[in-house]
Amino acid sequence: MSLLEVRNVKKVYTTRLGANQVQALSNVNFSVEDGEYVAIMGESGSGKTTLLNILAALDRPTAGEILLNGKNTVEIKNKELSAFRRTNLGFVFQDFNLLDTFSLKDNIFLPLVLSGEQYPQMMQKLEPIAKKLEITHLLEKYPYEVSGGQKQRAAVARALITQPQLILADEPTGALDSRSTDQLLDLFQSINEDGQTIVMVTHSTKAASRAKRVLFIKDGEVFHQIYKANMSDEEMYAKISAALTVLATGGEQGE
Repeated sequence: MSLLEVRNVKKVYTTRLGANQVQALSNVNFSVEDGEYVAIMGESGSGKTTLLNILAALDRPTAGEILLNGKNTVEIKNKELSAFRRTNLGFVFQDFNLLDTFSLKDNIFLPLVLSGEQYPQMMQKLEPIAKKLEITHLLEKYPYEVSGGQKQRAAVARALITQPQLILADEPTGALDSRSTDQLLDLFQSINEDGQTIVMVTHSTKAASRAKRVLFIKDGEVFHQIYKANMSDEEMYAKISAALTVLATGGEQGE
């Protein structure tokens, strides 16, 4: 069953005085199944960040539909969008987006506090997540007291604690060293195996090779996709690298 459906999505930006128009997305169509782990790749300017912002309901398309579990997010009223995002979406960012004046625990609790949940219920939700992410001993520390990898684990915990339908990750390994990157990718794979649906935008071939499917965006459209199926991470890495070469050189790519 498709959890996310992207139908004929187009995005055109108009300059301030309306003199010029820039087409960021021209006709994007794809679906994501419940429990899938999808990476989105493309060169700078290809439209992948614009697409992620639209999936996150942070921006609206010029045309087209975004269906999350059958609900068209494009039609949600502005005053209802924040609550919709808190309830249905979890976010993991490259720069963590943690508040330095809050402990890791309070950062993780933030979406639940905004939803009006009580402390006992919040603790009940946090304990199994913190244990799985191996950050229980860090919860009282502040972001400036922990490593980049530990910050990102706290950010993942914040994304998971609302039990979202979909996690959207924007370059989640971009600010991490190689060891922390490997740990985060292992973590993403583990939570996906638990049934969590993930869509990740990344420049990293290594990160994308851990996903079950990779979509390549070129000139504002889905240009190609690769299913991992029974491939090893190394085989997937080689396939992705070949597809990126085709993207960069302007060649044609078959399925």
